Formats: sequence, structure tokens, C-alpha cells
Amino acid sequence: MREYSAYLQNVVTVFMILFGVNFSCYFLLLRKEWKNVLKDEELRLYLAVIFASIFMIALNILPQIGSFRTAWHHAAFTVASIITTTGYATLDFNKWPTFSKAVLLTLMFIGACAGSTGGGIKVSRVLLLFKGLRRNLHQVLHPQKVQSIRVNGQNMNETVVTNTNEYLTAYVMIVIFSFVILSLNAGFSIESNISAVMCCFNNIGPGLDQVGPASNFSAYSDLSKITLTLDMLLGRLEIFPVLVLFSRSTWKKL
Repeated sequence: MREYSAYLQNVVTVFMILFGVNFSCYFLLLRKEWKNVLKDEELRLYLAVIFASIFMIALNILPQIGSFRTAWHHAAFTVASIITTTGYATLDFNKWPTFSKAVLLTLMFIGACAGSTGGGIKVSRVLLLFKGLRRNLHQVLHPQKVQSIRVNGQNMNETVVTNTNEYLTAYVMIVIFSFVILSLNAGFSIESNISAVMCCFNNIGPGLDQVGPASNFSAYSDLSKITLTLDMLLGRLEIFPVLVLFSRSTWKKL
């Protein structure tokens, strides 16, 4: 995207963010239910994460860029591209400070909203995980208190909360397993391997260090490439449907 003007890059930034929003919000807008859209907790968390990340990265890369306006511009484009798993870049963010790259790695994990074109673990699941953690902490302090998890004013079914926790467990196990496989390659840093797994699993595109925007995955072994290919499939098709597809019991029933 370097060949595009700053204006066009800003336009792309806005639309990347818009297409990371849950499409149900646009349906509510068509029905003129503005209040429900503004009260949507997933949308508010999604936008809060984006603007907080842009602000922190812009301040962090300011000494390199020199101008806060330019730093904000590149930070906004990169944050929008990473969290919506679009895969574009206006510059080599691999040269940014460690803090900025840590923020980008976190955004790779979070991803966009549920019901959007983006990948990642999804903001809705992150929201449920935080609310579940808060409820568990309250139950430790008040064991006799019964507290349900509410999202957008509605009580969440405990099955949904359980499935979210199981999804996170499967997610972490796959990331660790893939990271160990990639670690068999000599000459790759930990940063390269973990970001390679994260960007493939979440369908980001470029990673960090040796798999950054100015590099590629060609130096990895065939085993690593197969692993990353499976990660991309698991990330795009969702974990449980793919695991069910390869389950022996599924084919026995058929």
C-alpha cells in the first residue's frame, strides 16, 4: 500500500475497521435501531481496543517517525490491518520498537468482531472470557452469590460460556503445538516462530522478525509449512468443525 496516497490509505483504514464490525450492527442500522448499536458491548470493546492501540503505538513510534500526525496515520493503518486480519502494510512495522510489536501481536490474537469478515479469536469471545473471569473472582469473594454473565443486557447461556472456554483451550493447545513444530527449524527466532503461528492461525498475513512485511515463509521446512497451512485452515474454518471433520467417530457414524 506504499504506492497509495495518504488520503487513500486513510480511506482504506476506515473501511478495514468498518468491515471488522459485526454485520448484525449494520442490520440494526438499516432498521434505524441506533441505540442498540451504540449499546453493543462487542462494538464498543472493538473500537476501544483499536483507538487505544493506535494511541499507544503512535506515541511509541513517534521518535522514529518524527511527526505525531504521520505516526498516527501509520499506526492507524497497521492496527486496522492487523485486527481485521486484512494483511496490508504501509511500511515495515517489523522495525518498530518492541512495545509496538507486542501490541500488534496481541491484536493478532484478538481479531475482529464475530459475524464479520475478520479472523482471530473474535472480540465477542474475548468479552465473554473477561466477564467470566470477573464472575469467577466475585464468586471467590462471595461463594453464596449466584451471578450470571450478561452481554448487551441479556443473560448468556452457560453452554455458550463453557464453549468459549473450551475454544480458548483448543486455541492455546494448537498454538503451542504449532510453535513447537516451527521451533525445530534452526536459525529462526522465538519472535519469528510465535508470530508466524499467530499470523497464519488468525489469517493475518505478515508476521514479525524473519516473517515480517518485507519477508516471507519460504525458509521454513516442509513440515513447518504444512503445519502453518493447517493452522490457516483451522483459523478460517473454525477449530471445532475441522476437528470434528477429522474425528474418527464422525466417519464411523457416516
